[in-house]
Amino acid sequence: MTRRLGSVLVPLLLLACAATAKDKHKPALPEYVLRAQTVRVVIDPNAGEPLDQPQVNALARDNVEKALMEWGRFRLVLDGGESDLVIVIRTGDGRMSRPTMRGGPIDQRPGIGQSTDSDIRIGAQQGQPPPLGGPGSYPQNQRPRMGTEIGPSEDSFEVYRGGMDDPLDSPPVWRYMRKDCLRPTPHVPAVEEFRKAVADAEKPKVPKTP
Repeated sequence: MTRRLGSVLVPLLLLACAATAKDKHKPALPEYVLRAQTVRVVIDPNAGEPLDQPQVNALARDNVEKALMEWGRFRLVLDGGESDLVIVIRTGDGRMSRPTMRGGPIDQRPGIGQSTDSDIRIGAQQGQPPPLGGPGSYPQNQRPRMGTEIGPSEDSFEVYRGGMDDPLDSPPVWRYMRKDCLRPTPHVPAVEEFRKAVADAEKPKVPKTP
């Protein structure tokens, strides 16, 4: 009798596991992401600038900001301003480690001038913006210095909740990593994927048939 009961329970257990796996789906974006109106784009505070491409992160940030302007869903906020969302970008070039430069003028953003077919954005940022994380998110020494950076080999695009102290101390609500996903080809792939995620989250939920 015990053997027979076991032979019945095992298939049922496998069916339950299969059903659970089939029902798994990507988690929906939180409601505050769908209600967000403002966003700021920043370079990962832990990222340095590669010596052979000293402006690659700044260029990637410009690409993302222009793509967001073309999307038109969010209003861009300058570094240091309050925003509903914070997007953190970081470029990769296939290397797990690379020589980089940090500090000094390379970490400053003196001016912004961007335009799309329907919008123009001009602004200025003097000096280092306030930290987005807790202690240690920005080094005390802001003088130019060289070092070896170890990190992801692909571009990364992370979305955090804004409107709070130290937003980067919390896990990102959405993340996308892929080679060259911060380059316009002609659209910026990371922004396009975020647009799809937002669109999917806003689709009306169809009740499942029992």
